[in-house]
Amino acid sequence: MKTESRGTQITNQYLLFLDRHIDDVIQGRTMEFMEINTIARELAISHKHLIYILQKEKGKHPSYFYNLKIISKAKEMLSNSPLSIAKIAFILTYDASNFSKLFRKWTGETPGNFRKSHMPILIKPAARN
Repeated sequence: MKTESRGTQITNQYLLFLDRHIDDVIQGRTMEFMEINTIARELAISHKHLIYILQKEKGKHPSYFYNLKIISKAKEMLSNSPLSIAKIAFILTYDASNFSKLFRKWTGETPGNFRKSHMPILIKPAARN
């Protein structure tokens, strides 16, 4: 039986922690996103070690995965929720302007354009003559 490396364990713990933490923020159980050094402390490692491990295992800084997961949740909310973009930004602890900038940087489009192109198409009943 092959045991996963400590680096893989730390990476998986970090990614699972992010999922739970982001969900806690969205559900209102936590009021703001933690900083990377606080997350590392929660995982009982130094932030430098966390950065080293994520760079080694995944080739990216921990903040990359943090932002990626936040944008993923934002996309999900924009596609499946009637909430306004400003309300979604607020839930994700951003003001609308900074949220739009971050979203555009990561996706190449504004939250409004993303929503328009990804909302489920409602089937309208056929018109009667």
